Amino acid sequence: MSIIVFDDTYFMRQALIEAQKAFDRDEIPIGAVVVWDNKIIGRGYNQTETLQDPTAHAEIIAITAATQNIGAKYLTNATLYVTIEPCTMCIGAAFWARIKRIVWGAPEPKVGFMQFESILSKYQKSLLHPKVEITSGILEEEARRLMQEFFNNKR
Repeated sequence: MSIIVFDDTYFMRQALIEAQKAFDRDEIPIGAVVVWDNKIIGRGYNQTETLQDPTAHAEIIAITAATQNIGAKYLTNATLYVTIEPCTMCIGAAFWARIKRIVWGAPEPKVGFMQFESILSKYQKSLLHPKVEITSGILEEEARRLMQEFFNNKR
């Protein structure tokens, strides 16, 4: 009998399963899950092409699913796992949902929110909720590899 350990790696693997769904549908392969008390309450993968909606990012879909699942707009005890560093729109959604913790796999140097965070810090405190915790680099290679394969196939 095997024991399942519910840790950052386990939940990031779940986000990678979502990213693979995006990849299989010819969407940019980013996946996300929202976790509350070691239970996934929301899942999402990029669907901007499928839905013809520029806001249909994995994080937005997962946050919406999570809030609908618990019947509340705030996710104060939740962790958002996402395969690639969130963009500013998705960090804003996490801010407004009051997500407690954000964990991502690979950085996104072009449009990831950290790109803008350093610029904005001169003008305002942060895009992040003051109480949010950040962890990065969980299964970074797997997340990066999926993105590279997707864009290599496009060339």
